[in-house]
Amino acid sequence: MTHDALSHDANGSPSVIPASQVTLVEGSTFCVCDHGGSINPDHAQGLFVSDARVISRWHLTVNGREIEALGVVPGAPYEATFYGRAAGTAEGPEPTLLIERKRTIFRGMQEELTIHNFGIEAAGVDVSLAVGVDFADLFHVKEHRHSSQAGLESHANADELTVTRSTDVDRRSVRIRADGAFAHHGGLTLRTLVPAGGVWKARFDVVPGKQLPVAPDDGPSPGEGVPADSYEGAPRERLRAWHESLPRIGVSHAGFAQALEQSGRDVGALRIFDPASPKESAVAAGAPWFMTLFGRDSLITSWMLMPYAPDLALGTLRTLARLQGTKEDPFTEEEPGRILHEVRSGTDLSAALGGSGIYYGSVDATALFVMLAGRAWEWGASEAAMTELRPHIEAAVKWIVDYGDRDGDGFVEYKRSSDRGLINQGWKDSSDSMAFATGTQAAAPIALSEAQGYAYGAFRAYGALLDAWGEDGSAWVERAAQLKRRFHEAFWSAELGTYVMALDRDKAPLQVSSSNIGHCLWTGIVAEEVADSVVRRLVGPDMFNGWGIRTLSTDAARFNPVSYHNGSVWPHDSTIAAAGMARYGFMDEAGVVVRGLLDAARAFGGRLPELFCGLDRVERAAPVPYPTSCSPQAWAAAAPFEWLSIALQLEPHRASHTLAAGPLAFGLGRARIEGLRFGGTTVSLEADAKGVEFTAPSDVKLERAG
Repeated sequence: MTHDALSHDANGSPSVIPASQVTLVEGSTFCVCDHGGSINPDHAQGLFVSDARVISRWHLTVNGREIEALGVVPGAPYEATFYGRAAGTAEGPEPTLLIERKRTIFRGMQEELTIHNFGIEAAGVDVSLAVGVDFADLFHVKEHRHSSQAGLESHANADELTVTRSTDVDRRSVRIRADGAFAHHGGLTLRTLVPAGGVWKARFDVVPGKQLPVAPDDGPSPGEGVPADSYEGAPRERLRAWHESLPRIGVSHAGFAQALEQSGRDVGALRIFDPASPKESAVAAGAPWFMTLFGRDSLITSWMLMPYAPDLALGTLRTLARLQGTKEDPFTEEEPGRILHEVRSGTDLSAALGGSGIYYGSVDATALFVMLAGRAWEWGASEAAMTELRPHIEAAVKWIVDYGDRDGDGFVEYKRSSDRGLINQGWKDSSDSMAFATGTQAAAPIALSEAQGYAYGAFRAYGALLDAWGEDGSAWVERAAQLKRRFHEAFWSAELGTYVMALDRDKAPLQVSSSNIGHCLWTGIVAEEVADSVVRRLVGPDMFNGWGIRTLSTDAARFNPVSYHNGSVWPHDSTIAAAGMARYGFMDEAGVVVRGLLDAARAFGGRLPELFCGLDRVERAAPVPYPTSCSPQAWAAAAPFEWLSIALQLEPHRASHTLAAGPLAFGLGRARIEGLRFGGTTVSLEADAKGVEFTAPSDVKLERAG
């Protein structure tokens, strides 16, 4: 859900009241509606399947009158129950009909309608469901652009309404039905008599058809049959299997426990399944607008979850490997070995980046792919899995060297190859996110600070993998060391006391303090002799707002606390910085950041949004929401799991069969993890502020960190 106001929880702590918009998520299907369950075509709402809006209007009335919304009770991420009451009558102005609507999504939507009659006599009831279908592209809906109705055809037959749309690209269809209903071009109607003190039930099914490419002799595409029990069984079974695959985690800190529980549910709901390999999952970036595979987002989310969900990391790696670039294409920015930026499958691919279903314009996803592969090996990925991925890892490393370094200076840069691509291709991909201290926009090719850190991490990971494969990886470790030295020489600013955000096309430094440098700490490219200064800058008052680290310093000309990337706070970004601080031994500063984020999570009811405004905490009781923030969002949901890893200083060393962990830091109380997978076996540990205890097989060495 999105958020827009403040309240206080039962303990008096400030919290954010959910706004009137509700989002349900299951795989790549999601539904956005108002708090009463209605879908309004004039708002950015709808039931979306494969990046297209299948249902644009969904409005239920009883006896021709509006239902008074009473509230919504969320269930699993893919379901919610909406409660309302029908309007009273002249004979009895006090309403007696309670309307209960349980909505579940799974490759479509099912809504179970229950009407309770609390009156003393039978009630005649006319139920009308107004339905709209437009198959609008996701981007058109998000940007409130008009969607053409050309090619739409509707067919009403008994209790079923079928709508199809044919374009030059594809053919889509959807069926809406309910037993005993009368179907017409505007929707469905039902009439019944509900006994006094009785209950009446009905069920509406929305069944999208398969997306079919256009062929000259094609008829209307039929709807797929989705068994009624699959709406309950399939999503619930997938979520159950997900939770069973996770280690059992118990923490005594109530707010932390709430955040971990919510995050576990959200990540489970954000998983998507590739039809080419339906038994393994990757993770979508976030709801509602990014329910698709994103290279950078999926890789960082998988990294944070690695100790707890290693199968998700392997699924993400394999899925991205199948879609890895093999040729040069200036429109999509595909290049051999390059890892994609995003996948889209909407009805208007001209609205997508690169004008295609897959766009590759990311400067960092390829290096992150190699880093995650190295991390997967350290945590115990099988030799067979790594052998399968090896050609893709090697192609990715080759891309970093051959294509990533566009001018041969040893740094990784980006510049889009056409006006169809992203101007900025790092994680801060807004068009105004790369500016000098004066506010002037930098010109590409741009060498981002964190992109050099990712390349450093990728070279080190590749060297370690070569060693594991029985070859000599020392040359790549030395290459990483050389990059680290050159990075310090080119990016260090004595004036700022930290590294600059980037270099422009003329290698002029962007002299601003930014959160990008937290990623440099995370990868280890920061020179040890200046780490103290870098950390102090990140937790200084111009960067840390009390809940997290701002993306840009308040001293910068472009600072705007209510912008997307120029002064807002992103939980994943701050979490990465905290992990970097811990890497260099600055646990106190890491604790400041983690505790601030934990307070923010509590204010948002346990679910961290994609981002929130960078306004200072001193003057506010709770963080101010960013209006279009995704929630749930993958790397924000993964952040609490990374906090646990940071607080425990959890680190694997596969070569020595050693797992390191320390006392639980940051005042988080006590934690117990059972069934943590490492090196082909499972480990359990229990920790508090005083110490840590392990239970592990004899072939696993345990090392106390800290």
